[in-house]
Amino acid sequence: MCGIAGIIDFNGGSSKTILSNMGAAIAHRGPDACGDSFDEQNGVQIGLSHQRLSIIDLDSRANQPMTTLDGQYELIFNGEIYNFQEIKKRLVDLGESFDTTSDTEVVLKAWQRWGQKCLTDFVGMFAYAIYDKANQKLTLVRDRVGVKPLYYYFKNGLFVFGSELKSLMQHPQFEKSIDIDSTALFIKYGYYPEPYTVFENCNKLKAGHILELSLKTKEVKETKYWDLLSFYAKPSFQKSENELLEELDEILVKSFKYRMVSDVPVGVFLSGGYDSSLVTAILQKNSNQTLNTFTIGFEDEAYNEAQYAKVVAEYLETNHREEYCSLNKAKNLIPELSTLYDEPFGDSSALPTILVSQMAKKQVSVSLSADGGDELFGGYGKYLTSLDYVNKLSKIPLKKVGGSLLETMSPLSQFIGKGFNFKRRYQRVNELLKNGLTSYQAMDLSSQNLLNSEIDELFLKKTKRLSSNFNNSNSTLENFTSINQMLAMDFKTYLPDDILTKVDRASMSIGLESREPFLDHHIAQFMAQVPDNMKIKKGSQKYLLKELTHKYLPKEIMDRPKKGFSVPVKEWMRSDLKDLLEETLSEKVVKEAGVFNVKKVNELKTNYLSGKMEDFNPVWFLFIFHQWHLTWIK
Repeated sequence: MCGIAGIIDFNGGSSKTILSNMGAAIAHRGPDACGDSFDEQNGVQIGLSHQRLSIIDLDSRANQPMTTLDGQYELIFNGEIYNFQEIKKRLVDLGESFDTTSDTEVVLKAWQRWGQKCLTDFVGMFAYAIYDKANQKLTLVRDRVGVKPLYYYFKNGLFVFGSELKSLMQHPQFEKSIDIDSTALFIKYGYYPEPYTVFENCNKLKAGHILELSLKTKEVKETKYWDLLSFYAKPSFQKSENELLEELDEILVKSFKYRMVSDVPVGVFLSGGYDSSLVTAILQKNSNQTLNTFTIGFEDEAYNEAQYAKVVAEYLETNHREEYCSLNKAKNLIPELSTLYDEPFGDSSALPTILVSQMAKKQVSVSLSADGGDELFGGYGKYLTSLDYVNKLSKIPLKKVGGSLLETMSPLSQFIGKGFNFKRRYQRVNELLKNGLTSYQAMDLSSQNLLNSEIDELFLKKTKRLSSNFNNSNSTLENFTSINQMLAMDFKTYLPDDILTKVDRASMSIGLESREPFLDHHIAQFMAQVPDNMKIKKGSQKYLLKELTHKYLPKEIMDRPKKGFSVPVKEWMRSDLKDLLEETLSEKVVKEAGVFNVKKVNELKTNYLSGKMEDFNPVWFLFIFHQWHLTWIK
C-alpha cells in the first residue's frame, strides 16, 4: 500500500522539486521509502512520484518507480494484487524472469505483455499510473470497486494526479477554485460522488475505469473495464439454499485467504457483528496461526460493542486486543478531520475509524475490515424501510397527482411526518409519487438532509446537478428488482465515495493498510445473481450471510440487534463543541468563504441549537466544509 503522484506538463512549468513536494504531501501513505523520476520528452515534462509502505517484498529492489528492462514502461503502483503469484507463474512459463518477489513487478510485466487485458486477471485493490515512453501515453487505472483513490486535474496544459488531493494542491499552478455544483451534492449527501471533487477541473477516476492521456494530442480518453450492474442484469441463480451456501462458502474462503498474503503482520478489525465475525471465523479456521483481532470500545454503553467482539474472539480463540476510548478523545479529533480528509467529508463515523486504525497500527501494518457486507448482502435498515414505503405508497390511487391527494389523507400525512421535518418528507413523497415509485429513490425518504430547493437557497450562486442522477445508473436500476435497485445504487455511490473513502484516509493517515475481503469482485458478482429472498427473507436481512455465519459461530452469540459504528457528534456540537461550531459558522467565516448565504446558514444553525435535531446533518456538513476551507483555502 502506497501513495502515488505525478505530473504531465505540456508547458514545461514544473520541476523535480515540485514533484517531490507532491510526493512528500502524502508521505504518511508510504513511510518506508520514496522515489521520483522526472524527464522531458518532446517538450513535455513527465514526473512520477511514489511513497512506499512495504507489505510484500520488503527489499529495496521493489521500490518504485519501477521500469521495464527496455525502458519503455514506467510504473507507480498503490495497492495489492492478491493473486500475483499465479499471474507470475504464467509469465514465467512464457519466458519472463523476475528480479523481485513483489506484486509491482508482476503488474509491470503483465501490462508489458498483455496491456489492459491483464486487468481481467487481477484480484485486488489498486490505483496505478503507467507511462509508455515509446507511444508517449500515460495510463491511470483504478480498481473495480474503488477501494483505492485516484484524483486528477487538467487545465491549461497541466495534468497532475495523485492518491489524495493534498498532493495535487502542492503544484503551484493548481487552481483551488471551488466547484459549486459538486459542493451542492456534498451538502445533499455528505460526500462528493465520483467523478466530482470540491475543485473545478479536478476529478476522481471512477471505479472500474481506465484513463489514457496522449502526450502527442493532449487528448484524454476514459473507458470502463468492469461494472457490477452488468451482473445485476443477469438472471438470478436457480439454485437451492444449500447450494448457494456451499458456493458462497467456497468463494469467501478463497477470497479471504488471498487477503492474508503479506510479508508483515496482519490483523482483523472485529466489531462482534455478523460481517467482521464471519471474516474472522473463516480466516481463523483456515489459518495455522492465531489471528490478531482488534476492537475499540467506548465507555458510553450506547456506543459500545466491545463486549460482543470479546465473546466472538474468545470463541474463536484469537489473539484479541481491545482498547477503550473516552468519547472525549474522539471529540478532540474533530478539528483534525479537515487535514486527514483533504476534501470536505461528512461521515462522522470517521472518528472511531481513525481511533481503531491507530490502535491496530501499534501491532500490525495490515488490517482487514468487513466493509461491503451491508451493500452486497442487504444489511442496512433503510432497505426494509424503503420497501415498506413503496408498498404503502403504491396503494394510493392516481399516484401522478399525489400532491393533492396527500393533503387530504391525514393517516398517510401522519405516517410521512412522524419524527421528521414534515415539509421535507412531504415533498419527497410528492416527488416520488409523481416520478414513479422506485425503491432506490424511496431510500431518500429516510434522509434528514435538505431538499434540493433548500440547498439552492443556501448557495449564493445557482447550482446544477442536484436534480440529475450521478453515475448514469438510474435507467438501468429501474430494470432491476426492488432489492437489487437499492444494493446496486449503494454499491456504486455510498460504498466507494463514503465508506471506502473514510477507511482509506483513516488507515493510511498512519501508514496502516486496510484490506476489504468482502469486496473481492468474485463475491460481488456472485451476490448480484443471488435471488432476493436469500438476501432479505421475510424481513430477515443478510439472510444468506447470517445462515453461513451460524455454520462457524453459535447463533446465540450472534443473534442481537445491529449497532452502528458511531459517536454522539449530534449532541457534542450542541454542548461541548458549541463554541467551535459558532466560531466555524460565524458570519465572518461564512462570508469570507463566499459560497453560502450567511442568513440561511445562520437559520439552520439556530434551528439545530434550539433543539431541531433534524437540521443536524446540513449544519454538520456546513461545519465540515468551513473547517476544510479554513485549513486548505484561507
